[in-house]
Amino acid sequence: MAFLKIITDQLAKALLDGKGFVPRELVDMNQYFRRNGAINFEFKKEGGLIIGISTDFRYGSIVTTGKNAEELDKNIKDAILTAFDLPSSYIKEAGIINVGKDVAEKKSYALA
Repeated sequence: MAFLKIITDQLAKALLDGKGFVPRELVDMNQYFRRNGAINFEFKKEGGLIIGISTDFRYGSIVTTGKNAEELDKNIKDAILTAFDLPSSYIKEAGIINVGKDVAEKKSYALA
């Protein structure tokens, strides 16, 4: 599915000479963050992994894990893309960043 999505988007971008093409899912994600603000996560350590669980995502829960903070950060960004039906290859276009401080094992993610 992700491969087909990438090919379809690249074809559309090529046909439009890259002018004005933005995948609908990126637009949806941008609108979500503009309306609702950042997505907050709480963390738990269990069995050598750090588990990140969203606390206020309006369409359900986003849950992911990582062996360390860097891997968890990467996996959270990928999980947010997945929640909006975007493959991880759109990470640069999405511009998701960590905007919260690591206070009491909580972080927030929003668009750059």
